[in-house]
Amino acid sequence: MPQTENLSHWKPVPLPAPKLFEGRYVRLAPLSAPTHAGDLWRGVEGHDEVWDYLGEGPFASEADLRGAINAKEAGKTAVFLAIIPRSSGKAEGYASYMRMDPANGVIEVGNILMLPSLQRTTAATEAMYLMARHVFEDLGYRRYEWKCNANNAPSRRAALRYGFTFEGIFRQHMIIKCRNRDTAWFSMLDSEWPARRAAFEAWLDPANFDAEGRQRQSLAEIAKNAR
Repeated sequence: MPQTENLSHWKPVPLPAPKLFEGRYVRLAPLSAPTHAGDLWRGVEGHDEVWDYLGEGPFASEADLRGAINAKEAGKTAVFLAIIPRSSGKAEGYASYMRMDPANGVIEVGNILMLPSLQRTTAATEAMYLMARHVFEDLGYRRYEWKCNANNAPSRRAALRYGFTFEGIFRQHMIIKCRNRDTAWFSMLDSEWPARRAAFEAWLDPANFDAEGRQRQSLAEIAKNAR
């Protein structure tokens, strides 16, 4: 988009609200401590590594995790959604809309927790697709952001796989758990979304998987071939 484009028509967009999203492989539901804390605790027990790049955790008990989820529910600066694969019917992670700037049409997906059972699954990919689609098509945002610790190689690979564009490193951006964090910034624009959506939907199509559930084409291959 040219920097000189006239945006006199622009109007602030709505903030996201907790809601239910229904996909083929996954459901997203407003994160709820009574409903989801038990399943999440059973999934993270013994897997402290899932908290390595998050601003909280690991938690010593289910009660501590439940308290953190209660705080997320009550918070006003982010909207958290539980990620519930249809294959299990249990919460296996969560993600949030955060750093919401409706006046400028900018919003970030972040605070993403994925249990080992959710990582690298169709459900995980569809969850990110559903959240992006809501941002661009239902709410009308112009820019969707992904940020992560610059040392978090899996998160950086995921951002690129999902179609975000790497924009650079913010050095000494934050202090997390008493450690410096350089932050890698990624973005996706509304003008890019139609192509990203087509790639997501082609990858998620059941025809893209064989009888053993193995992908026939990767998301990156589909996106490249569509250019």
